[in-house]
Amino acid sequence: MGKVILITGPARSGKSEWAEYLAKQLGKKVVYVATATENPADIEWQKRIRSHQQRRPQNWATLAVPIELSATLADAKPDSCLLVDSLGTWVTNLLDQDEVGWQNTITEFLETVQLVAADMLFVAEEVGWGVIPAYPIGRQFRDRLGSLVRQLGAVCDTVYLVTGGHVLNLSVLGASLPKEIDDEL
Repeated sequence: MGKVILITGPARSGKSEWAEYLAKQLGKKVVYVATATENPADIEWQKRIRSHQQRRPQNWATLAVPIELSATLADAKPDSCLLVDSLGTWVTNLLDQDEVGWQNTITEFLETVQLVAADMLFVAEEVGWGVIPAYPIGRQFRDRLGSLVRQLGAVCDTVYLVTGGHVLNLSVLGASLPKEIDDEL
């Protein structure tokens, strides 16, 4: 299995930039896995996408993968590094799945992550540090992403928190939840 790294934190904290830096350090062929879909009607969204594109080295391959993330990971070559940006957008793209479908998707994803020989870096937004969303879809998003990040973090080699322009290696500074607590998911 390759290295599995999770980079999490709030909006505009530097998560993606840290993931890009780490990908360069690994010295492998980088495949940027973009979960966002373009929306020409949303100028601000397009601007965000362009900003990410302009930062990436030209020799990085880019795959647009709004839904089929597990299949993309499974196809990765051992000599590559996949940078998945972002899990929050991927969760958003799958919000129409019912609970059973969602659980099947997450089970497949986590099983795939643990079998892939390539290095993988996942960027994920931290949610749930503030007000509980007033709408069911907001709560569903927050709960699904929070649970996904927790479960992925449990199988990662390294987990980073990026906030306030600083990087914390939670794998060194923190402790994993005990297995019996994590099994309650």
